[in-house]
Amino acid sequence: MQLTPQARIDDFTARGWWGDLTLDDWMQRNRGEVPERLALVDPMNRAELDGGAVRRFTWGELGEEVDRVAAALLGIGLGKDDVLTYQLPNISETVVLALACSRIGVVISPVVMPYRAHELGYVVDTVKPRAIVTLARFAGHDHAAMALATGVEHVLIHGGGAPDGTIDFDARIASADPVEAAAYHDARPIRPAEVFTIFWTSGTEARPKGVPRDMNHWIVNGEMVAEAADIREGEVLLNPFPLVNIGSFGLVTPWLMHRGTLVLHHPFDLKVYLAQIAAERVNYTIAAPAILNALLKTPGLMDACDLSSLRAIGSGSAPLSPWMIEGFAKDHGIEVCNIYGSNEGASLFSDARQVPDHHDRARYFPRMGVEGIDWPDSRSNAMISTRLVDLDSEEDITEPGRPGELRFQGAATFGGYWNNPGTTANAFDAQGYYRTGDLFEIAGEGETPRFYRFVGRCKDIIVRGGVNISPAEIDDLLAGHPMVREAAVVGVPDERLGERMCAAVVPVDGAAPALGDIAGWLEEQGLARFKLPEQLVTVDALPRNAMNKVSRRHLREQVLEMIG
Repeated sequence: MQLTPQARIDDFTARGWWGDLTLDDWMQRNRGEVPERLALVDPMNRAELDGGAVRRFTWGELGEEVDRVAAALLGIGLGKDDVLTYQLPNISETVVLALACSRIGVVISPVVMPYRAHELGYVVDTVKPRAIVTLARFAGHDHAAMALATGVEHVLIHGGGAPDGTIDFDARIASADPVEAAAYHDARPIRPAEVFTIFWTSGTEARPKGVPRDMNHWIVNGEMVAEAADIREGEVLLNPFPLVNIGSFGLVTPWLMHRGTLVLHHPFDLKVYLAQIAAERVNYTIAAPAILNALLKTPGLMDACDLSSLRAIGSGSAPLSPWMIEGFAKDHGIEVCNIYGSNEGASLFSDARQVPDHHDRARYFPRMGVEGIDWPDSRSNAMISTRLVDLDSEEDITEPGRPGELRFQGAATFGGYWNNPGTTANAFDAQGYYRTGDLFEIAGEGETPRFYRFVGRCKDIIVRGGVNISPAEIDDLLAGHPMVREAAVVGVPDERLGERMCAAVVPVDGAAPALGDIAGWLEEQGLARFKLPEQLVTVDALPRNAMNKVSRRHLREQVLEMIG
């Protein structure tokens, strides 16, 4: 399935940005060249997650398992250009499934485990997958029944307990012939310009948007991550997040590229996380800023584990504290890389090599892809272009201290949303740059300052614990509550999660609902629990602009005054 225009492919290939390799090419190289090297490790608490045993694969064993799963998918009737959705925890089966799909050209469109019928149904209606892979039950929820209710042709169950109407996927895998996967791949080779993933992102729109990314996009992303994190041959990478977005999948490509070991973790548990770093001798991992802050403020946790193997951590989704970056470097010899990124492929990395000063690294990002600014030995700088734009005049901003929207173009940037031409048109400016919706300003010393500094958002998204939540989606559901005349949600600051959601409600006839009424009703509509409001205020009316739209900026100011 090729969505990227051929002219763009030819241009980027001629520049040397895109090539002729796929993720599967790396997989096959690794199983052939380092078959005995450890490749993939399950969470050490796997038994507590789903009752399964911890699995450890060498590259040779992983290659065999990938072929077996791919052959099972072929046997069920899936093949090149079909879409598959999975809703799985961060276990080895998830990684194997993704690699198996890349082997035979199946497009993956995964969702997080907390999604419920509201979100899963929308994804299914949008991408129309031929199959959903999930567990029968997880954390007390009947995922098999939820998947069956979508009407998808094949519901494949890992881990046993497959109910009527579903397929025992483990049994199909056990009986599959791995030779069939290789034969299918050879007969229908995958091109790097074909779509591999459709991930989901939230913004000002009421529903999530599907973001298709080609193999080429992922390979460039992997090169950028490996460059910023200085990932080396055979290193051990710990991935604490599910394989559903660029943050987590951004570790898969460097892992494949540098033939290392990928260690999985689920759900996030600080003590288990630290124990895995010590036990598996992890070299690089990623973590939310709040987690890193908590670690430094609880020194006993770090002192109790041997973290001597860990040399770098990637973090982002919220501003980083200078004291935190400095504390990890000076007290533990661990460098923290400040990451700005999105599923759409707008990525900047403030790392130890390009930004050695810890305070600068917390505040600034390199102005990559700007004429006149050179970043030595950076392939990323050559493959992207960025500009800062005044939102009112659409003029390029070149002087420091003046906020504007950061925009991207280049080898890692996606080409448009899945089956959504209207939203796609609004996502790019007249010069073809992707509008990030985030405000930055030029900062730093010298005649040509070398940095961007994050100022805030010009989008309305709420970022709770690193997860984007569309307020419009929640507003739309709240409008149907019988005790609500009108309502809107905003993000309010939170030290641990970055933001929490507060609902501002105009009640019907003055009978104000309680927070529990609102949250319970939303959950009954099938909304994921992480999207439920955690605070509630009652207002006489919602502030509106001249176009009669809710002014979320003014509402947020009003809410902050009310909650103190």
